[in-house]
Amino acid sequence: PYCGELTPDVLRQAINGAALPHAHVDPAQIVVRPPALCAGCPHRGFFYEVGRRKNVLISGDIGCYTLGFAQPFNAMDSCVCMGASISMGHGAAKVLGQEDSPVRVVSVLGDSTFFHTGINSLLNVVYNNSPTVNVILDNRITGMTGHQQTPTTGKNLRGEPAGKVDLEALCRAVGFRRVRVVDPNNLKEMDKALKEELAAEEPSVIITRSPCVMLKEVPKAPPLKVDLEKCNGCSLCMRIGCPALSLRGDHVEIDNTQCIGCQVCMQMCHRDALIV
Repeated sequence: PYCGELTPDVLRQAINGAALPHAHVDPAQIVVRPPALCAGCPHRGFFYEVGRRKNVLISGDIGCYTLGFAQPFNAMDSCVCMGASISMGHGAAKVLGQEDSPVRVVSVLGDSTFFHTGINSLLNVVYNNSPTVNVILDNRITGMTGHQQTPTTGKNLRGEPAGKVDLEALCRAVGFRRVRVVDPNNLKEMDKALKEELAAEEPSVIITRSPCVMLKEVPKAPPLKVDLEKCNGCSLCMRIGCPALSLRGDHVEIDNTQCIGCQVCMQMCHRDALIV
């Protein structure tokens, strides 16, 4: 329909030509499928690392990465409206106080949201010297609403050549001295960046750069395998919340239809049970 939602009744009418009686469903028989970041999503490494830190307030935003609020990450404390994460974080840092409070603020939003409504807030942060860590999740596309181009891709919405914004240069141009780019799929690199910027006494920007795995042009590696002789079912790898992983009895299984071989789970395993 031109307005409204695709409800079951609307679908029944469209498929069958006439409304059908409501189906009686036993809630006990419904399989629970909570929403989750896609297998291989580049945001997973960031949310895992920031979510395990104490005394950190995480100001979130609107996008597919909003799923970072859910288990197992629990890595988002507020989400108000598109582009509000940086301004909310800025305000929270001022209220908490720069010297007296042990709580640090991390503001997070995607690259397309940043260009939509986040730039003004970033200007306020650096202008008012708010010691927040501002994380821009640069997956090179607008992930949530259908893979539209962004000002960083060098193409407009029609796919035609367009001006290409240098995100790092932009952040430095507005006054940030601390700007760094990291690979979020490298957990050690992500951990190091957060540790150092949270310890800094001035505003900073972390750009996590890795393309959305749903882009057709992004190469996919073969699915990983499980060495059953080494895997003891400790479930450490399950902490990254990847839907391609499941715990089956005393070992982990990998869904070959979902795994794209990002190897983030391999970095979690202490027994080298996940292999290429």
